[in-house]
Amino acid sequence: QLEYWVREDLNKIATRTMVVLDPIKLVIDNWPDDQVQWLTAENNPEDQEAGTRLVPFGKELFIERDDFMEIPAKKYFRLAPGMEVRLKHAYYVVCTGFKKDADGNVTEVHCTYDPATRGGWSDDGRKVKGTLHWVSAEHAIDAEVRLYDHLFTEVDPGNLPDGKSFLDAINPDSLRVVNAKAEPSLAEVNPGDHFQFLRHAYFSVDPDSKPGKPVYNRTVELKSSWKKIVKQS
Repeated sequence: QLEYWVREDLNKIATRTMVVLDPIKLVIDNWPDDQVQWLTAENNPEDQEAGTRLVPFGKELFIERDDFMEIPAKKYFRLAPGMEVRLKHAYYVVCTGFKKDADGNVTEVHCTYDPATRGGWSDDGRKVKGTLHWVSAEHAIDAEVRLYDHLFTEVDPGNLPDGKSFLDAINPDSLRVVNAKAEPSLAEVNPGDHFQFLRHAYFSVDPDSKPGKPVYNRTVELKSSWKKIVKQS
């Protein structure tokens, strides 16, 4: 399958980065207000020569909205009241609370961090199953992210039952555009550059990008989404 080989190739060459597609604010209550730490992050675990980069970490971060649940489902290992997770390249944090707006939507999540877990590891050996990506709210850049998906919901749209045309098999979600929050290393990029947005997919830089206003196109997801698309159709 073509997508498999695309993933295999990009896995070797794509720089890993952190981008939050549907952001919600995470506040670390016991972090000093004005303190910023620059943490070391590997660029590609498959290529040691790719080196590392520094990512800023502070009191207020962005995480994915679906990385928090007020009432966690069974086998949910992300953030929820009282639950501990690892922030990639950073620290362990425990969720202590959250805020809602007038409509009941969660607008902000609160937590505390363990200073002894820098790098995302604990000397006491306690197990933390969930690892989340994040972006510093102070340093985040805005990025347009184009989430391309399969154009059709059928493997062979030209061979459908009588009475149906290929138009009936068009995937209504073949393109979604979101305004994301990205780490600052992604501000200055070149068209055609390849990246893996951690926990999401592989992306390339679109020629529509401008300095400080990057545009990214999804090339392929980390795992095949074909079964999900067929089921939804």
